Amino acid sequence: MIKLEELTIKKFREGLAKKEFSASEVARLFFDYIEVKDKEIEAYLSLNRDGALERARQIDAAVASGKEIPSLAGVPMAIKDVILIEGLPATAASKILEKYVAAYDAGVIKKLKAAGALFLGKTNLDEFAMGSSTEQSAFKVTRNPRDTSLVPGGSSGGSAAAVAADMAVAALGTDTGGSVRQPAAFCGVVGMKPTYGAISRYGVIAMASSLDQVGTFSKTVEDAAILFKEIAGHDPKDATSATVTYGDELVNPDFHKIRELTVGVPEEYFIEGTDAEIISAVQGVMKEFETLKIKVKKIHLPHTKYALSVYYIVMPAEVSTNLARYDGIRYGERAKSENLLDLYYQDRGNGLGLEPKRRSILGTFVLSAGYYDAYYAKAQRVRALIKQDFDEAFLDVDVILTPVTPTLPFKLGEKASDPMQMYLSDIFTITLNLAGLPGISIPVKGRGDKLPIGFQLIGRPWHEADILGLGRYYEQS
Repeated sequence: MIKLEELTIKKFREGLAKKEFSASEVARLFFDYIEVKDKEIEAYLSLNRDGALERARQIDAAVASGKEIPSLAGVPMAIKDVILIEGLPATAASKILEKYVAAYDAGVIKKLKAAGALFLGKTNLDEFAMGSSTEQSAFKVTRNPRDTSLVPGGSSGGSAAAVAADMAVAALGTDTGGSVRQPAAFCGVVGMKPTYGAISRYGVIAMASSLDQVGTFSKTVEDAAILFKEIAGHDPKDATSATVTYGDELVNPDFHKIRELTVGVPEEYFIEGTDAEIISAVQGVMKEFETLKIKVKKIHLPHTKYALSVYYIVMPAEVSTNLARYDGIRYGERAKSENLLDLYYQDRGNGLGLEPKRRSILGTFVLSAGYYDAYYAKAQRVRALIKQDFDEAFLDVDVILTPVTPTLPFKLGEKASDPMQMYLSDIFTITLNLAGLPGISIPVKGRGDKLPIGFQLIGRPWHEADILGLGRYYEQS
C-alpha cells in the first residue's frame, strides 16, 4: 500500500524503478487526496490533473520499455503560482492576473520537465509574493497543516503547506526576504534558498529583481539536494544566472569533510523579543553539533540591526518598478473609460490588493527626486556593509547557524492588519537576500506534537554543498 506521507523523491524513484507502483497510480492517489484534504488547507489555486496524468502515462511507458528514466521521473510536485508553466494559469494570487495563462515555461520548469517531474498544480501565495502569512492572496487563505487555526507562513505558504500536508512530494517557491525559509519553518518542512544567480529567474513573475530567488520545499535535506542539483545552472535567458557548476558532493556529501566545518553563531540573531522556545531549540541544535564534534564559535554581524530598514527601502523600490507593467490594459479586466488616467486608476485600483499598493507607493517615494539619495542610495550602501559583515565572518567560519523566525506560527488574522508586525517575521532571513547568500531552514528534531521550529544554516556563496551536507549530517545523526 502506498503511503503518501512516506514518499520522498528518493523513495519515489526507488519504488518506481522496482515497479512497486506506477507513476499514474501515485498521481491519481495524490489528486484523490488533494480533493479531500485541500478543502481544509486551501494550498492550491489550480490543479493540472490532465497534464499530470498524461506525463505519468509517458513515464510508465518508459519504465515498461526498460528505458533509463531521469532523476525526477514522475515525481509529483507543486509549483508556486508566480512560476510560469506553459498553458497553465499564472495569477500571482492577484485579481489583475486572474485570467492570465502562461505562454511559455520558466527556466526552472524546463529543467524539471527534462528531469521528468510532473506538476500537480499551482499553489497559493501572498499577492505578488508580498507577505509573510499567505493571507494576502486575492483568492483564498491557506492554513497551516499542523494546526489549521494558524498561518502557514508566506509568501510561499501554499507550496509549504502542500508538502507538509502530503499533497505533493516536493514543491517550488520563491524567496525575496524569507518566503521559502519562513513558511518551511512554520510548516515543519525543509526549505532552501540558494545563492543569488544559482537558479534561473526567467519566467518567474518578478517582485524585487535583485532579491528574488527560486527555492525548494521538501520533506528531507537529501531531497532538497536532489532537487537543487536538477534546477541549478546557467540560463542564457537570465543575465543574472551564473555559470557555476555544482559537483556530486551536493547529493553525496563527504561526512568526514562535513565534520571539519566550523559553525558560527551570531549574537545579533538571538535578540530580545524572540520566542524563548525558539532560542532554546536552536541552542539545542548548537549543542548537538558540538556533540557531533563540529566546532562552534561565536561571531558578530554588526550591521544586522539595519537589515530590516534597508530591505524595506530596496525591496519596495524594485516592486514599484516591476509592478508598473500591470496597468490593466495588457493584463486583467479593462475598465470602460475614455480618459487614460482614469482607466489606470480603475484598473490598478481594482486589480491590485492593499499590500502591492502599499509597497508600490513606498517604492515610488524612495525613488523620487529629492529622496533617492536620502533613502535608496543610502540603503544600498548599508546593504554593502551587511554583505561585508558576512564576508569577514566567513574568513573564520564555514557555515552560520541562526533561528529562522522570531516567533512560532501565529493565528490567522493576528497580524493581518498590522504590516509592521508582519514585516518583523522576516527579520532573520532578509539578510541573506540582501547579501545574495544560500540558506536552508531545517526542522528541529524531537518536537513531537509541538509546533514546528526551524533552524537556519547560512553558507558562503556557491557553497550550498556545505549547508546541505551539514543539514543531512544533523538529519541522520
